[in-house]
Formats: sequence, C-alpha cells, structure tokens
Amino acid sequence: MTAEGDIVLIYFENKPLVFARIEKILPDSKPAWYHVKLLMLQVPVHTITWILRDSYIDGAEFTMNGKKVRLERVVCPKDPEEPKKEIKSSETKDPGGAKVISFSDLKKK
Repeated sequence: MTAEGDIVLIYFENKPLVFARIEKILPDSKPAWYHVKLLMLQVPVHTITWILRDSYIDGAEFTMNGKKVRLERVVCPKDPEEPKKEIKSSETKDPGGAKVISFSDLKKK
C-alpha cells in the first residue's frame, strides 16, 4: 500500500517520466477517491495535486487526457552483504607464509 512519504515513479505512456514523493493523501467528497499531493522531484521542485482512486494510488493504470499514467512505489534496494571472514585463532598464517601476531598476546608476555 502506497502511503504518505513514499517515493513513486510516475509512468507516462508506459515510460518512466519523473519521481515524486507523496506529501498528503486526503479524502475526496466521492467515496474511494482521494486528493493526492505530490512533490515532483525535478528542477524546479513543485507540487501538484491529483484526484485519484485508491487503486490508482497503489499502481493501477489510469488515463489523463487520453494518455496512460501509472504510479509505481519505489522500494530502496538492499545493500549487497559482504561475506564475513572469521579468524579462528589469534595466530594465523597468510597465503605468503607470514605469521600474524596479536598485540594483546605480546602484552601478556
């Protein structure tokens, strides 16, 4: 469900056009219709208000002046996780044959 504060990508005639942030969703006088205030993330920054059905807010295609329009909520991709390396011993050898010595082991002597 798309909500206030979400970033959406606006498609125009099935082509991505612009990103926008949903600022407010207020009910209209007609049931299942809403006033959706969008902050257009482009230069210059400005806001627009569209009157949309709840299904249009959630990604269903609609038309404006006979042109196909669709909102798609943008989800931030997860960062790829790097594999974690575990050191099982305080003294290990690297591939070159050198010995790794722990500083804490040196202090104990």
